[in-house]
Amino acid sequence: MAVSVGTQPAPSAPALPDYLHPQRTLVMGVLNVTPNSFSDGGKWLDSSRAVAHALEMTEQGADLVDVGGESTAPGRKPVEVEEEITRVLPVITKLVAAGVTVSVDTLHAKTAQAAAEAGASIINDVSGGIVDDSMFATVAELQLRYPQLSYICQHWRGSPEMANELAVYDDVAGETWHEVEARLELMRHSGIDMRRVIIDPGLGFSKVGEQDWEVLANLDVFLHRGYPVLIGPSRKRYLADLETAASDRHPRDDATAAVSMYCALHRVWAVRVHNVAPAAVAVRAAALLDDHHHPC
Repeated sequence: MAVSVGTQPAPSAPALPDYLHPQRTLVMGVLNVTPNSFSDGGKWLDSSRAVAHALEMTEQGADLVDVGGESTAPGRKPVEVEEEITRVLPVITKLVAAGVTVSVDTLHAKTAQAAAEAGASIINDVSGGIVDDSMFATVAELQLRYPQLSYICQHWRGSPEMANELAVYDDVAGETWHEVEARLELMRHSGIDMRRVIIDPGLGFSKVGEQDWEVLANLDVFLHRGYPVLIGPSRKRYLADLETAASDRHPRDDATAAVSMYCALHRVWAVRVHNVAPAAVAVRAAALLDDHHHPC
């Protein structure tokens, strides 16, 4: 299940990292090294426990681990950049040493730089460079030094506290794409290697309820644009109507796995999830279906 990543590189350009052209949809495991993330805040704040959990996720099928040191949940308290770096850097360093492909979930260019220097392969900026206006220049400079480094640009209209006020659309999927496209144009002018850019429509960010389902139902708006597409379906409010009363897992994990399979059948690049095992089964099942599909 190959994923297109856009135009072929110029002869002098560095080869793209393997993770950008996978044979199936990848699973990105969420590792919140925070005291207050919306789903698992506080569980992995201790760096030793965080590393152990990340390695467990890779055993369960995670292809990537996304390490975050600042919550973006509504009601969050901003974290000083130095504190964020203190939280994530020991974890990133140990995971990279263990051979894990690491993404850092950050809004801040200084954290992105520290993470890249520690071996992180991906900068996952849920604000698409809006929060820190030095992010694009920093990523462009870092990519010159680190050929494996990619950047995830997520759709963002503003802080989660303003989600309801900002979630006003005539065409949520179309408008989301055009706003991401505007950020891509700024990246291009900043010198970022556009072959190493991933886009994310940002489920749950500046979108509420049915709007997230509308984005999922229209993934073609984002696919085939020349960029890998990341979807973060995990445990968000739009899944509330599908909750199950399971004692051994989060009530939204079953729905998350179902959406993950849907995304994999649409050949997204990766799904970002908290509970890796069921999502890994889902993407493998989708890959098997795709292998056995014979078009009429």
